[in-house]
Amino acid sequence: MKEIKSILVANRSEIAIRVLRGASELGLRTVAIFSNEDRFALHRFKADESYLVGAGKKPLQAYLDIDDIIRIAKENDVDAIHPGYGFLSENPEFADACAKAGIAFIGPKGAVMRTLGNKVAAREVAIKAGVPVVPATGALPGDIEEVKRMAAEIGYPLMLKASWGGGGRGMRAIETEADLAPMIDVARREAAAAFGNDEVYLEKLIRRARHVEVQVLGDPARQPGAPVRARLLGAAAQPEGSNVPRRPTMDETKRTELCESALRPGARSKLLPRRHGGIPLRRRHGQFYFIEVNPRIQVEHTVTEEVTGVDIVKAQIRVTEGSASALTTCCPARTRSPSTATPCSAGSPPKTRRTTSPPTTARSRCIAPPPAAASAWMRARPIRAPSSPRTTTPCW
Repeated sequence: MKEIKSILVANRSEIAIRVLRGASELGLRTVAIFSNEDRFALHRFKADESYLVGAGKKPLQAYLDIDDIIRIAKENDVDAIHPGYGFLSENPEFADACAKAGIAFIGPKGAVMRTLGNKVAAREVAIKAGVPVVPATGALPGDIEEVKRMAAEIGYPLMLKASWGGGGRGMRAIETEADLAPMIDVARREAAAAFGNDEVYLEKLIRRARHVEVQVLGDPARQPGAPVRARLLGAAAQPEGSNVPRRPTMDETKRTELCESALRPGARSKLLPRRHGGIPLRRRHGQFYFIEVNPRIQVEHTVTEEVTGVDIVKAQIRVTEGSASALTTCCPARTRSPSTATPCSAGSPPKTRRTTSPPTTARSRCIAPPPAAASAWMRARPIRAPSSPRTTTPCW
């Protein structure tokens, strides 16, 4: 893989700003896209360059316009595209389009996404890998009578989920058969609008469960057939149906068992040798069950960064470049144990994030001092001056 010198972020708002900051601190030229409604949004002014995408389309559809995103990238000599989370981040057609255009996609290959990005297919991988799963159906057909039969086999209450994407889009609790048809219609529309695919499925609802996410970074230097060498980056727990991260409460034996189980689906599907991803599991009464694989950066990645001192965005870029030392240099020893990290109280998700690069004369910005554990690996790659002067000076 050639060295990455420029990155386009195919997303908007907070995650776009997060990726732009990481790329900027590595000295990369940054490119943002924006819909017409986002023409005054902050993320477009944080990049070296920004371009209108999906002209004439509604906001959501603009950011789902694969052809126009690729056009912008090619016309502006972009080396790599980071999808962020949501939108096209788990769309295999987008990953394939990037590869066809000769642009590096900062995420798994399309073939891996077709297996892991689809929750139904990912369950099959987990089952073959010997990981416990929650009872669920396959993708629901259009025949509502057949759907009712499939639901009855599992038993109510059920959780209706979108097969693609995440963030709770298309997710509905189904208490009785009377709720099934109207909820499916709503969930399909919501999933189609958010991810461009209306496929949904049913899963047994487990009440009062904790949602635990294990984040894993794969080693691009791994040779075919060699043992998987993956660094566990951390885990965050949250109440079912909530995106408020909390500290996982479990002993080391259970933590080790959970993390080893999380590695197996990724290793079997060849996710780990290539990219970073999150593997959520559901835990109740000391037992845990596989839910899905998110082959992209996690919304909760900030918790992992606080615990480990690792800048995950920068690590993703290094992994995509094929750096042989991506794991050892991007993943320093954990500076704080998850058991001693400050937990987040309910309703108060973390709103701050440390930077991992000191200010430079090339790009002055308002940032905090880097954590000692993370600053060493940043020195391995000197910050380059931008190829063209900025029109604005960001204050991160």
